[in-house]
Amino acid sequence: MVSDVPPLRVLVLALGTRGDVQPYVALCRGLIEAGHEAVLGAPSGFRDLAEPHGVPLLPVGDEMLQLMQQAMPQMSGPREAGRLIRQMTAAMKVSLQQQWEAARAFAPTLVVAHPKALGGLHIAEHLDVPFVVSLPLPFLTPTEAFPIPFLTRTLSGRVNRWTYQLNRFPAVAYGAMINQFRTETLGLRRMSRISSYLVTADGSPVPVLYCYSRHVLPVPTDFPPHAHVTGYWFLDAAEDWTPPGRLARFLDPDPRTRQDPVVYIGFGSMGFGRDAAQRGEQIVRAVHQAGVRAVVARGWGGVDTARDGSPLTSDRVLTIDAAPHSWLFDRVDAVVHHGGAGSTAAGLRASRPSLVCPFLGDQPFWGQRVAQLGAGPEPLPHRALTADRLAERLTALVHEPRYAHRAQELGERLRDEDGVGNAVAALVGIHRDHHAGRGHRRPSGSGRG
Repeated sequence: MVSDVPPLRVLVLALGTRGDVQPYVALCRGLIEAGHEAVLGAPSGFRDLAEPHGVPLLPVGDEMLQLMQQAMPQMSGPREAGRLIRQMTAAMKVSLQQQWEAARAFAPTLVVAHPKALGGLHIAEHLDVPFVVSLPLPFLTPTEAFPIPFLTRTLSGRVNRWTYQLNRFPAVAYGAMINQFRTETLGLRRMSRISSYLVTADGSPVPVLYCYSRHVLPVPTDFPPHAHVTGYWFLDAAEDWTPPGRLARFLDPDPRTRQDPVVYIGFGSMGFGRDAAQRGEQIVRAVHQAGVRAVVARGWGGVDTARDGSPLTSDRVLTIDAAPHSWLFDRVDAVVHHGGAGSTAAGLRASRPSLVCPFLGDQPFWGQRVAQLGAGPEPLPHRALTADRLAERLTALVHEPRYAHRAQELGERLRDEDGVGNAVAALVGIHRDHHAGRGHRRPSGSGRG
């Protein structure tokens, strides 16, 4: 900790699914261990994730999480995901008030927020404390190296940079809600509907913490100093986590009972439950064709390995609801997942060859990165998943030596990286610089025109 900066009081706002929230639990824990105070503003459903690690949680975004949990198992694809987003407006409005209530209860000296927490920037402006935006993908900083990661095609340098104008979407889509929050709740002036939440009220850029590794995606040469690529923020399984007996037995390393490679297959919070049974049947068939064994995680209903109440499983397939990746991935030979930033990081950190079956968002981006790094085969989009295609990829995944070799190299680098420590140091520096420049700042609440 930097000696000339007093301990920080950091409010960390993280909304979304477990993959969105878990890195911020790790950040809070790192801040607390470094002598600072930190509290997590997140859905109360993640209290059991945060509190075993000594991280206090203030409830924020419960309605948003409930809506997603109810809708995802019934979804059939990205088109319905778009409809879900449109249904989130009322829940987001409630969340804004909850973010402000958390800030009032904790009185932070610095606010860190995932972009889904729309109130973070405005709350920090009202409190006149530094604001930092954070997420595990390079979505916020324009670069000529690649387009915004929701696009799968690399374009020319200038066009790549232009695609980041999509970051103005929150102000355009939710500007009325945000301005109501600013004026009626915070007493701030209205902001422009085409403004960027990456610029503070005094015109300076908002610092960004990217919790991914430069070993997985090199830092572009045109990234500005306020964009910090810290490394991943890993949260290992709580010490008291005990695997179910059937999972422990399935993973028994005794060579007499485990002669075939074991893979993990799971798609996290990607529900799309209307295709879950068909997807589960294809997975079970592929596991048998490839001659592997598999731990299959149901997640939010993305995989169903039963039909008419009868399991499609055998001694080659064990179906579970979920298990901590930090525990499970060390005990399998390869991993298959949807390509979320957290799952991608966990697989590579464990030195496991990885196959990505992307659904939406940034998942194709990370799937391509895994393949380009040589740590796994080309992605297999979930819409193209058949038993034959998956079996072919599984066979290559567990038997192609170059995948294992490259995954081992990457894992060693990621395990040596202190992403949380780098993030804590960056926050201390941001806080110090904010107070050093107070004499040059515009008055709080001046708005952005």
